[in-house]
Amino acid sequence: MQEIPFYMVDAFSDRAFGGNAAAVCPLVEWLPDETLLKMAQEHNQSETAFFVRTDSGFELRWFTTQGEINLCGHATLASAHVIFEILDYPHTEIRFSTRFVGELTVTRSGDWLTLNFPAWQTTATEPPALLLSSLGIEEYVEVREARDYLVVLKNQQQLEALQPDIHAMKPLGKMVCVTAPGDEHDFVSRFFCPGESVAEDPVTGSAHSMLIPYWSEKLGKTQMQARQVSARGGELRCERRGDRVLIGGQASIYIIGRIFLREGEL
Repeated sequence: MQEIPFYMVDAFSDRAFGGNAAAVCPLVEWLPDETLLKMAQEHNQSETAFFVRTDSGFELRWFTTQGEINLCGHATLASAHVIFEILDYPHTEIRFSTRFVGELTVTRSGDWLTLNFPAWQTTATEPPALLLSSLGIEEYVEVREARDYLVVLKNQQQLEALQPDIHAMKPLGKMVCVTAPGDEHDFVSRFFCPGESVAEDPVTGSAHSMLIPYWSEKLGKTQMQARQVSARGGELRCERRGDRVLIGGQASIYIIGRIFLREGEL
């Protein structure tokens, strides 16, 4: 029987029940992909992060209940929090090697952790009628596209009032980020995940890879304060640095446990 440590961490929050929950599993060596997927399905969180220690840092992968994904901010933040707080990592910077986006770093300053992620440029696009109808909107500032759709609205009130039809979004084949200028923040956002087990992601670090470059250009500034205005909500410190973005947040451990896998389950 193999025992694997298990942590549930609320990322982008300094307390339980806020931010975005992620499961984190440190591994001694990589298990088969089908085992990692079954574990993620059992945990039934938006993402489960798995990492393995190496000579130069850590290898990191992220799984939803549907499969492996290319980038996840909150589960990276959660993994770094576990490494710093539980594994007694002695340095102020963690280096993660990943399969799809190269090397990522997370630095620690007090209670705040800062992700160093790639900056994603968006291109203007004519919105599909289904996108607008599923969001239930007629008025918008612009629609852009990268990995996800980026829909820009006029103000925070319009964003908070959205009641999208998530099921209707599924044929779009993309996730949908909606953003607007904030009342008390430089910008605010919400993030919808058609086809995933979590219909609205509470706080989406990876979406800020495209939000930060967009708002940096619009606002003419490189340092910004952001908030994802989901029901749980989360605070993010954002900075544009050339082709990279810095995404700062806090985290709080909610569960510490053990996973037991028998020989036939590996």
